[in-house]
Amino acid sequence: MTAGLPNEGRSSALFVRHLDDLRCRLLRYRKIHVICDNARIHDCRVVWRYLQRWGEQIVMHFLPTYAPDTNPIERIWWHLHEEITRCHRCQTMEELLDLVFTWLQQRAPFAVEGSVYPLPQAA
Repeated sequence: MTAGLPNEGRSSALFVRHLDDLRCRLLRYRKIHVICDNARIHDCRVVWRYLQRWGEQIVMHFLPTYAPDTNPIERIWWHLHEEITRCHRCQTMEELLDLVFTWLQQRAPFAVEGSVYPLPQAA
């Protein structure tokens, strides 16, 4: 993983260095598929200039802006909100956090409830 410069934070320059690091480390692959969220640093002029040069090797795939149905963790957050945080009567944040941690410990491992991805049908 490419390290950032001191006080750089997440920037398009850091992301381009990361893409270049991937490209150099994975030379044996003809295509490198990179899955990104919609952060501005992933979809900006600096990145697209880089891809104009190396786009034959690196293919960017962007996740939907907001698609909770395709993300199982969103279902867990929904249950947590419904069962704990929506109507709690806690007096302190510590009390609320204790409830949340207890809830999480009692329900591990989580079962994914169905899927929006269709299952292949037998022929």
